[in-house]
Amino acid sequence: MSADDTQTSPPDLVPGLTDPRGELLERFLIQTRGGSAAQSAWRLVVSCREGQGAIILVETAPGESFYRGDGVFLGWPQERMEAAYRALLPKPADEPFELNQLG
Repeated sequence: MSADDTQTSPPDLVPGLTDPRGELLERFLIQTRGGSAAQSAWRLVVSCREGQGAIILVETAPGESFYRGDGVFLGWPQERMEAAYRALLPKPADEPFELNQLG
C-alpha cells in the first residue's frame, strides 16, 4: 500500500457549505439594543454554492463577543458561526510588518 492510498480527502472547511470563500472583511458601526453608544463590528461576506451570507462579529466588552449570521448563516448557533468566521477570514497578502534592528 503506497502513501497515496492512505490519504483521505481534506475535511470540510465549513461543514454544511460547499466551496465557501471569504470575500470581504469590513468594519462598520452598529448600535445594540439598550446601548447608548455606537460600537464597531466586523462583517465577513461569504460566497458558496449554497448562496451568499455574512457573519458579523460584535465585541461588546474586552473578552466578550457574539456573532450574528445573515443569508446562509441565518439561524446558526454561536459556536458554529465562530468556527466558520475564523476559518474563512481572508489571509493577509503581505508578510507581517517588521522593524529592522539597526545599530
